[in-house]
Formats: sequence, structure tokens, C-alpha cells
Amino acid sequence: MIKVLLADDHSIVRAGLRRLIEESGDIEVVAEAADGKEALLRAEERCPDVAVIDISMPGVDGLEVVTRLHSLRPEVPILVLTMHEEEQYVIRAVSAGAMGYVTKRSAPEELVRAIRKVYEGGRYLSEAASEALAFRVARGAGAGSLLDCLSNREVQVLRALALGKTNREIAETYNLSVKTVDTYRARLLNKLRLRNNAELSRFAIQHHLIE
Repeated sequence: MIKVLLADDHSIVRAGLRRLIEESGDIEVVAEAADGKEALLRAEERCPDVAVIDISMPGVDGLEVVTRLHSLRPEVPILVLTMHEEEQYVIRAVSAGAMGYVTKRSAPEELVRAIRKVYEGGRYLSEAASEALAFRVARGAGAGSLLDCLSNREVQVLRALALGKTNREIAETYNLSVKTVDTYRARLLNKLRLRNNAELSRFAIQHHLIE
């Protein structure tokens, strides 16, 4: 049996995904998590064969989980399962260490196949993720959006600020100093040519970083 860690902040979604996964007959969910911090803890406790991680989770977000888990347990293949189909998420997830990327829209048809593929050492991109990368290549490296000039950490701080988190809350989530968060905020305003947190929030919404 392939042992899977399933991390998603919606309990109903997790229940549906668990049922879908375990109907395969050769895969079992050995641990569930509702946020990023819990996902990292469960990964250490249960030693899964594959980690299925949602990007949009409270606290430590999915990209940070992918980064930390890949560093701590590089032998565990990570499959990102998310509602986000935008290219910046695909690129950042793969760069952080994910071996696969499946959208929730395509999960009923692709999730089990993707788990098996990454478990066997391969990579898996859903059709939507592949199309996003293809459009990126077709546009060329110089034709990206302003998001392309941001690091993963800057995107995480941007999302947190847009969600109304204080600098202290962000610092605690990502193990940073408040001064470092201040520096990231100033850098974001400069790079994106914005003036305040309200404009950062609008930018994040326009670029589908938050709902």
C-alpha cells in the first residue's frame, strides 16, 4: 500500500479526497492535516510515502510546507493539489521541490494516477498545469508579470499582508524578525511600485494570490 499524507484546510474536501484515494485499493491515507504546521508534524510522525499538499492553507502556507518538507524529508515525493491553475503557482511549487501538480478541478480523474506516478519516482503535471507552463514558454522569459520578480518568501509575505496579517503575526508564522518583515514589505512596495497595504491587497486579488 502507498501511504499518503493529505493536507487541506477544508474537512469536507479532505473527506472526499480520502474516499477517492482509498477507493483505488492500493493507496491509503495514513495522516491528515488542516494547516501547514500540522502537515509538517504529521509528516514526521507517520513517514508517508507521498505527501499531498494544498497551497492555500492558514498559517504556514502550502509553498512553505513544500519547501520545508522537501528540505527535511527529500525522500518523500510531494504532490501539490490546489484550486490555483495560474502559472506562477505551478512554477513556484515545482521550484520549491514538488514532484507533481494537480488542480482540484481535475482531481477526480488524475489524483490517483498522479500519486502513483510520483511514488514511482516520476513527475506529474495536470493538463491545466501543463498548459500554464506552455503559455509561459510561448510568451518568453521576458514577458512575465510583476510576480516573476518576487521570491517565494516575498509572495508569502505579500499574501499575508493582503489577508490583513500584522507584521508580528507574519514574523511568527515564518520564523522571521519583525524588522525582516518590515524589510520585505518595503521591498514589495518598491518592486511592485505600490504605496500601501491597501494597494498590495488589490494587487494580490488581481493576480489571484488570495480569494
